[in-house]
Amino acid sequence: MTADSVRWGILATGGIAAAFTADLFDLPDAEVVAVASRSEASARAFAERFGIPRAYGDWNALARDEDVDVVYVATPHAAHRAAAGLCLAAGRNVLCEKPFTLNVREAAELVALAREHGRFLMEAMWMYCNPVIRRVAELVRDGAVGEVRSVQADFGISGPFPPSHRLRDPLQGGGALLDLGVYPVSFAQLLLGEPADVAARAVLSEEGVDLQTGAVLAWESGALASVHCSIVGDTPTVASVTGSRGRIEIPHGFFHPDRFVLHRTGRDPQEFTADPADGPAASFRHEAREVMRALRAGETESPLVPLDGTLAVMRTLDAIRDRIGVRYPGEAAAEPADATDFTDPTDPSAELTPA
Repeated sequence: MTADSVRWGILATGGIAAAFTADLFDLPDAEVVAVASRSEASARAFAERFGIPRAYGDWNALARDEDVDVVYVATPHAAHRAAAGLCLAAGRNVLCEKPFTLNVREAAELVALAREHGRFLMEAMWMYCNPVIRRVAELVRDGAVGEVRSVQADFGISGPFPPSHRLRDPLQGGGALLDLGVYPVSFAQLLLGEPADVAARAVLSEEGVDLQTGAVLAWESGALASVHCSIVGDTPTVASVTGSRGRIEIPHGFFHPDRFVLHRTGRDPQEFTADPADGPAASFRHEAREVMRALRAGETESPLVPLDGTLAVMRTLDAIRDRIGVRYPGEAAAEPADATDFTDPTDPSAELTPA
């Protein structure tokens, strides 16, 4: 890091990489110095679009670039283990898109690698960094709704998506759960921690990925969470938490809200709105600021998105997939052929676009 800025590298050139990069340019202490893609032409086009000085046609060159303080990994999640692992092994700090990996085994490998090398690592769960969601969590912790009894959250988009689309491609970790369901699950676990029991049902595609999934998560306290995700229906995409003395309702787009309503027994509803000074709710700036704050403080993980919390969410996603029968290529083996091999895989070739 320089005295004035944190230097970012961008790994992948798809839609979400572009959206994140655009938000970085709104932060005076962020500098984007390099971008990498499997395609040199794609990397150069991205670099020209944003005025980035260096463009690489392979991931290794970015991972070895010592002028990069932190790499934002925006590949499809089937490639997260390889991309993030490559960067961590080379000494780079990493912000890795959600879902963190395909499964908890891969996630644990990345966490172990980051801790071994003393590098910063964080899942890009921008919802956890959103000021409005942070306020919801604070109110729940402070007992504003009493003891939590239930959480409800959904995220669905209508499609339709052809079998070749990344959302239906098993090689790219396709399906509603990992791409969209990670938000409802993460929301529930932000408020209640890791569940004690998981039940789930799903409708699967011909390719073997989930088109829509519903799950009930249970805690020893008696709290329940109902979560739903879909790539075949445009759901309300709302969330709520109900307690013994009230409830909180978050409207459409609950994972990047600009407001919510607190209902308490015997009181008028109270609406909370985002502070305009924080910028747009649907912004990646909040998580980028948190990464840069942590790096300047010498922290290797964020208290807002702790690695143990990421592992806990991955365990729940694994449990749901176990219940619904979704398996991805290469998951049959109990261990990878070489747990230290973080090479650039040849597939998938697509790059992530925003949901």
